[in-house]
Amino acid sequence: MFTKLINLFKEEKGQGMTEYGLILGLIALAVIAALFTMGGAIEEKFQEIISGITNNNAGNNPNN
Repeated sequence: MFTKLINLFKEEKGQGMTEYGLILGLIALAVIAALFTMGGAIEEKFQEIISGITNNNAGNNPNN
């Protein structure tokens, strides 16, 4: 009985894929945390870019 239990813990068939899955999960959590932390700053920067593009295009329109 104990030998079967010990052999069960020694099997490493799915260990590599499990480790890759855990690493991928940790990376995903880090990305989500970074986006929540910097979300406001990213949104502000995109708004600055959009307003800069629209303001520059309004003055350079040859159809006016």
